[in-house]
Amino acid sequence: MTAFRFHLGFALVFAISLPAAALEQTVQRVSRSDNSLTLSTDKGTVRVRFLNPESVEVFYQPTGLAQLDSFALIGGGFTGTTELKERAGSLDFGTTELKVRIDKAPLRIRFEKDGKTLLAENGGLEMTGTSRGFNFALQPQEKLMGTGQRVLGMDRRGHKLPLYNKASYGYTTKAEQMYYSLPAVVSSNKYLLLFDNTASGEVDLGKTDANTLSFSAVDGRTAYVVVAGDTYPEILENYTAVTGRQPLPPRWALGNFASRFGYRNDAEVRATAAKFKQTGFPVDALILDLYWFGPDIKGHMGNLAWDKKAFPDPEGLIADLKKDGINTILITEPFILTSSKRWQEAVNAGAITPGPDGQPKTFDFYFGNTGLVDVFNPKAQDWFWGIYRGLKKQGVAGWWGDLGEPEVHPGDARHLIGSGDAVHNAYGHQWAKMVYENALKDTPDERPFNMMRSGFAGSQRYGMMPWTGDVSREWGGLKPQVELSLQMSLLGLAYMHSDLGGFAGGEKFDAELYIRWLQYGVFQPVYRPHAQDHIASEPVFHEAAVQDVLRPYVNLRYRLLPYNYTLAYQNSMTGMPLMRPLFFSDETDLKLIDNAQTYFWGDAFLVTPVTEPGTTAVNVSLPKGIWFDYWNDARIAGGRTIAAPVSLNTIPVFVKAGAFIPMAAGDMRNTTQYDSGKLQLHYYADSSVKSASGVMYDDDGKNPNALRDKQFERLDFSAKQRGKSLGITLQRQGDFAGEPKTRQIELVVHNWPATPAEIRVDGIAHNGSRYDAASRTLHIPLRWSTPSLTLQIR
Repeated sequence: MTAFRFHLGFALVFAISLPAAALEQTVQRVSRSDNSLTLSTDKGTVRVRFLNPESVEVFYQPTGLAQLDSFALIGGGFTGTTELKERAGSLDFGTTELKVRIDKAPLRIRFEKDGKTLLAENGGLEMTGTSRGFNFALQPQEKLMGTGQRVLGMDRRGHKLPLYNKASYGYTTKAEQMYYSLPAVVSSNKYLLLFDNTASGEVDLGKTDANTLSFSAVDGRTAYVVVAGDTYPEILENYTAVTGRQPLPPRWALGNFASRFGYRNDAEVRATAAKFKQTGFPVDALILDLYWFGPDIKGHMGNLAWDKKAFPDPEGLIADLKKDGINTILITEPFILTSSKRWQEAVNAGAITPGPDGQPKTFDFYFGNTGLVDVFNPKAQDWFWGIYRGLKKQGVAGWWGDLGEPEVHPGDARHLIGSGDAVHNAYGHQWAKMVYENALKDTPDERPFNMMRSGFAGSQRYGMMPWTGDVSREWGGLKPQVELSLQMSLLGLAYMHSDLGGFAGGEKFDAELYIRWLQYGVFQPVYRPHAQDHIASEPVFHEAAVQDVLRPYVNLRYRLLPYNYTLAYQNSMTGMPLMRPLFFSDETDLKLIDNAQTYFWGDAFLVTPVTEPGTTAVNVSLPKGIWFDYWNDARIAGGRTIAAPVSLNTIPVFVKAGAFIPMAAGDMRNTTQYDSGKLQLHYYADSSVKSASGVMYDDDGKNPNALRDKQFERLDFSAKQRGKSLGITLQRQGDFAGEPKTRQIELVVHNWPATPAEIRVDGIAHNGSRYDAASRTLHIPLRWSTPSLTLQIR
């Protein structure tokens, strides 16, 4: 059943006569319920509701205006303490962390933290005959990030941008409108502002008026949410607490994917899987693009059933791939062509979105004449999910939802809950919700895999793994990928990733570009080369020289599974992204906000992709502290920009002094061979770091309720260094079915000056260590079965 409801009759959306100017309101009465205020005004009501100590929703409800419930916010309320002080002309309402100051006549709202104004309305709700929205005062030096997928630079102040999810085929170094817009900004003044409205609209970030930030939409909800925090990670933690956190992915989703547009038959799929095995490249998933349901690009969308001429035995194919540890993922789209085999079935089921005349709405787009599944309608959901359910029974492991902006979406389409214009930006969000929740219901012991191109604020809670769309296969396509992922990560979408190698165009294979893109991919959330198939997207189909450069990188991706899986755990717990912007290292330096080339991969790695051909050195801004070149362990002082030398075999990757990096002990064919009982634990020692800590998360890789039910183990590492003495403590807590009772660990201490005079483990002399003078690394084999283990190295 759908979770949406109307506050008033739907017909009022069209019947109401909107005023021609801003709604000047006067507060006439105030009522309080727990941590919510309702302000009754001469124009309606305004609700000010705390969602947590540093997040507050402001919801304007003009008299007679029907509105939908929020798509962005999750249920549950704040149960902490708020305080209200009422004066003759004003109200002060808030927590110890965030205050809401309300002037009664005219109604004005501003937000304060630590005695300073974060944000202030200029005029409350503004409504005309064609738009509704809000505007706020900007401060002089304020930088603004956010608004979703754009290629504009990190600071987006000074732009006026559409809020309308729209395909951006073949983009490169500039794109103002893309697949996944978000009506939200993150300010350098330490607040996040979300316009909780799904309709077609725009955001003006100081372009029309340099001192004004405004949101507007043609329809939809008249509400916004303000989130504060002392640091950017705290803001993100507070924001994802109210919009939802990304659930843990299945562990195999962090492996390598075979994908192209597309595999045309059973033989191609089998040959591709065999090629990965033959060439020694690990692979965990194979994605079938639209040829699985039709022999041509056009005319078949909506069949959503195997083309038996090309795939005569899909169950057998899927089962054979699974025997080799390869999961099958299918593309699906929400468009049902009138030429497809399911058109009449969909019409009869009431699954197609109607037009103003009440009949199924049809229209033309690239793939043919089509209708659109009304994912907001429970009847349509039941029909649509029935198809997924049948495919799941055949063994399909995950779903790829494409064209979900939707790519073409008539504004006069009449979805069950509103017009196409009113709910456009929520379409992909609702589709993801349908897939995720039904997948969990049908197979409650499996984590859904849910890759989708578009959504709304909060879509991360449905396991969405978005990608950056049909990027051009050229250097200009590679350049903006860090910016795109960082911007989305700042608003909760931590699995944003690119089609590695580039998707669109490209007349001939550029080996250097391809190598650089796939090298970068090791340090992005999803490792998925994908492209139009006139040039192979998979490294296994390229010459040996290309394979030899890339094989160690793909193997490194797998060896980093313990580290990467821990990043996924941290994201699920706090919203902390896997890719983290450079300004997280020094929030007082506003210049760092503009850096869209260098980023943190977790808290240990600093990465800068190579985005120019023929590069022999890359300028890298190293944060303060000591860093080590990952490839050769060279020790480098930070707090400056360096020219990092590179070869075709390397990109700039640095490790922070004091970092712990848990890694798999050896290479593997895919994650079915992953063994967390055999690990390398790397520690980067330095005399400048007196104490350090790290963590590793471990579970069975598939239980959707591992975190909720505490079916996991957490390994904590700590180090203390004093002169030539280093102490390291390993601790383990928690358990899960199948956990290793004993772990074989090779502790690798980097930057160690000499063969140690003594190593003691839990007070007992330890033999068997090995010191490599050339690399200055100390290798200590350990067997660990106790709750804690302590080493002393002198």
